[in-house]
This record gives sequence, C-alpha cells and structure tokens, in this order.
Amino acid sequence: TMAMASAADWLGAVLLMAAGAWQLTPLKHACLEHCRSPFAFVSQHWRPGPMGAFRMGLRHGSYCVACCWAVMGLLFYAGVMNFAWIAGLAIFVLVEKLLPAGHRFGQVSGYVFLAWGLGLVVHAVVS
Repeated sequence: TMAMASAADWLGAVLLMAAGAWQLTPLKHACLEHCRSPFAFVSQHWRPGPMGAFRMGLRHGSYCVACCWAVMGLLFYAGVMNFAWIAGLAIFVLVEKLLPAGHRFGQVSGYVFLAWGLGLVVHAVVS
C-alpha cells in the first residue's frame, strides 16, 4: 500500500506469528536482559580504548537488535510509513525494556501476536 503496509493477510499473519513466537523464546529473554541493563553490560564487558568501546557497543547493540527484531518486523504489517504504528511499537519496546514487569509484558504480547496472526489466517481462509 502507499503506507508500505502489507496488503496480504498471509504476510501479516506470518509476521505476527513470528513476532509472537520470538517473544516467548528463552533467547529473546536473554537478549532483553542484556539490553535492559547497559551499565551492568559495560561493567561486565569493559574493554579499554576506542576499539574496545566499539566492540562493546557492537556487542550490546547486537543484544538490543536481537530482542526487538521481530517486533520491528511488524512495521511491514501496518506500514513503515504509519506514524501511529511506529509510535505504538516504540512505546511497546520502551515498556518492555524499562518497566520491572517488562519481561511479563513481552510474554503476554507474544500470545496476543500469535492469536492475532491466527485470527488473520482464519479470516483469510473464511473469506
């Protein structure tokens, strides 16, 4: 579409179910734990000098990307040019990263994404 959103229900279903499944994996949880605490990460993985800082940043950034890639993939469901969707996903990531119950929020959202994707599959089959 003009907002660069998926016009195919099957693609939306795949994106939602992939994001939902990823939200429930132990690897996602491990990456989120590293991403949630940058000071602890720096204190545990300190490397001196500019190259050390670069390597630490690359490693920490890898954890942050790994914990959010599937949710960011949902931009292709509702549109990468849809400001409301972009803001909603940014708030989602912020809540998951900063709130004490963020991990639980992520798990619940995983089930919601899975159900939403399944609903799209059922809708596509019935229509």
